Amino acid sequence: MVLVGAGSAPAHAESTRSQQWYLDRMHAEEMWKVSTGKGITVAVVDTGVDATNPDLVGRVVPGKDLAPRSPGDERTDYDGHGTGMAGLIAGTGAYGGGRGAFGLAPGAEILPIRIPDIANANSMGELATKDNPVFARAIRYAADHQAQVINVSQELMRGSPELTAAVKYALGKGALIFASVGEGGDSGRELNYPAATPGVVGVGAVNRDIFATATSQKGAQVDLSAPGVDMVHACGTKASKTGLCKTAGTGDATALASASAALIWSQHPSWTNNQVLRVLLNTIGGPTDGAKRNDAIGYGVVRPRIALQKPGNPGPAGKYPLPDFPVPEVITYPSPKASGADAQTAAAEQSGSDVPLWIGIGAAVLIGAGIAVPLARRRKSRGAQQPPSPAYAPSPPPHPTYAPWPASDPNPSGPGAPPGGQ
Repeated sequence: MVLVGAGSAPAHAESTRSQQWYLDRMHAEEMWKVSTGKGITVAVVDTGVDATNPDLVGRVVPGKDLAPRSPGDERTDYDGHGTGMAGLIAGTGAYGGGRGAFGLAPGAEILPIRIPDIANANSMGELATKDNPVFARAIRYAADHQAQVINVSQELMRGSPELTAAVKYALGKGALIFASVGEGGDSGRELNYPAATPGVVGVGAVNRDIFATATSQKGAQVDLSAPGVDMVHACGTKASKTGLCKTAGTGDATALASASAALIWSQHPSWTNNQVLRVLLNTIGGPTDGAKRNDAIGYGVVRPRIALQKPGNPGPAGKYPLPDFPVPEVITYPSPKASGADAQTAAAEQSGSDVPLWIGIGAAVLIGAGIAVPLARRRKSRGAQQPPSPAYAPSPPPHPTYAPWPASDPNPSGPGAPPGGQ
């Protein structure tokens, strides 16, 4: 996630809502007439969520603090990142009588689970031994506390048996897990976790052209994508004194994917996690080159509006729709997800242009067969600074007009399509 700098040039004439281009492209206000995510709890495994942010007041329920070295608790954000992800998911726009920043699912509740600050680690060895168990504990806590959707806009450079077991446990409890694939672009096609863990939906980022961003991690772990540039939303005061940020990254895209699932689940509360994910996949905007998936955008770009309008057959309740497991009902630890074509391919229609920059952090060591990769790097999905958004505007001008979000009929050939192409 990119956090704005105070010295960058603000867009003075624009209101908060008018800058949220991705909500216009996804026809959010049309969707909100049908579903706002009400009744769905989204766990945000991150740096904490500032429950006092005007656009999140009343949306943040008590959660779990797994970062005892940082001041406050899970409803205190030591960095600002977690509040940003929560804002993208469930921001209500309440600031100034409805002139604030909206999330894609403003009716959803946020369950914050605060994980330790990487800056407080004494060594890379400490990260290697402690980060994986903390992520596993966070996922289990979310599943045990009725979170239907678990959002992890963070990455680890390796998995673990504990993490795999936690994901299996959460799936068994009926949850869906979305995680950012990272910001490495084509560099080494590295696998980041938990996105690469079987049973986790790995999310990449697309720009305004609906192309994969240059630095959205490419590879087998990319299952689907969502907008991830010029994202304007509520955020923690550690990130911005105004409580408003403009950011970019696969973490931002992950928040929109999680919110998309919340919208669908709220409309169909009797569906299982597998059915919600299957419909999300079956209504996706797939690669335009005719491939079923590729390593840039996965199976395609989420289209929750189509999922709400034409959900189709949700399919079997107990069968996981992605090919992560050899036998769908029996979760094991197989080899990495099967990859597709190697391309940065657009999904559906194109409009506008933007390509962000990114920053990664970590130390490199030799592992396995002599490949140099970071041992236990953990990072928030964020990149180089973009021009800032202004503080909350006193009144919004009319929303700009954008080309419609891809709106062709659902693709029955997606990974979760039930028999007969329903």
